Amino acid sequence: MYTKIQQTSAWLLERMPSRPTTAIILGSGLGQLVSEITDKTEIAYRDIPYFPITTVEGHTGKLIFGKLQGVDVVAMMGRFHYYEGYDMQTLTYPVRVLRFIGVENLFVSNAAGGTNPTFKVGDVMIIKDHINLFPDNPLRGKNYSEWGERFPSMTEAYNRQYIAYAKAIANKYNFNLKEGVYAGTSGPSYETPAEYRYFRAIGADAVGMSTIPEVIVARHMEMKVFGVSVITNVGGGEDNSTNHEEVQQIAQKVQHIIGTIAKEIIPKFG
Repeated sequence: MYTKIQQTSAWLLERMPSRPTTAIILGSGLGQLVSEITDKTEIAYRDIPYFPITTVEGHTGKLIFGKLQGVDVVAMMGRFHYYEGYDMQTLTYPVRVLRFIGVENLFVSNAAGGTNPTFKVGDVMIIKDHINLFPDNPLRGKNYSEWGERFPSMTEAYNRQYIAYAKAIANKYNFNLKEGVYAGTSGPSYETPAEYRYFRAIGADAVGMSTIPEVIVARHMEMKVFGVSVITNVGGGEDNSTNHEEVQQIAQKVQHIIGTIAKEIIPKFG
C-alpha cells in the first residue's frame, strides 16, 4: 500500500496543472459545485494507477483540478464506500494520495438521514463531531510513522476554526445551518425506525454511509477537516421511507448553499 500510494502520487504530480492545498469530496447529488471551478483539468479515476473505481450512481469518478474563488483546489467527483466491497484501506486510498500531493485541508460533504427530530428534509448540517459505527477502522494494521502516529487524537476531528467561519458565512447569507453529530454505518441498506431511535439515543443528529473513514485518515495525516451533511430524509417514523434517487434529488435542491459555503470558506483555509 505504501509503495502504491507513492507511485500514484508521483504519477499525479507529473500531470497536475497546479499544487492545491485544499481538496473537496462531493457526496451524492452534490456535484454542481464543480461548475464553479475554473481552469479545470479532469483526470478519470480509471486512468490513475491503483486508484479505486466508484460504482455508485451520482458519483462520477473524476479528479478535477482548478480554481475556486482564485484558490487552487482539487475535487473528488465521487467517493468510495465500504458497502461497495472495498476494505477500509482501499476506500481511503485517495485521501492518502491527496496528502502526498500536498493537500492540507479537506472539505467533505455527504447526504444523510436526520435523526434529530428538529431537523427537516433539505436542512444543511455542519458536522461538529462523529460516531464511528463502521465494523472496521482504516488505521487498523501496520502504522507508518511518516503518515501519522499510531494512536491519533480525534478530539477535534472537525476543525473548530473552520466551523466558526461557516457559522459567520451562514449569518452573512441568512442560511439556517444546523450543527450536529454525524454517525457512520456500513450500509447499503437504509436504517430501520428502531435504528434511527438508537442513533438518536446515542447522540447522533444524522446518519450516513461515508465520510468518517476519510476523516479518520485525514486527521491521521494531520489534515484539517470541515464537513457538511445535507439532510435528505428524516427517520424514526414507521411510515418513513426513502430511496437513492430521492436522496440525490433533495441534495441537488440545496447545492447552492453548499456551493456558497465552499466558495466563502475555502479562501479562508490558507
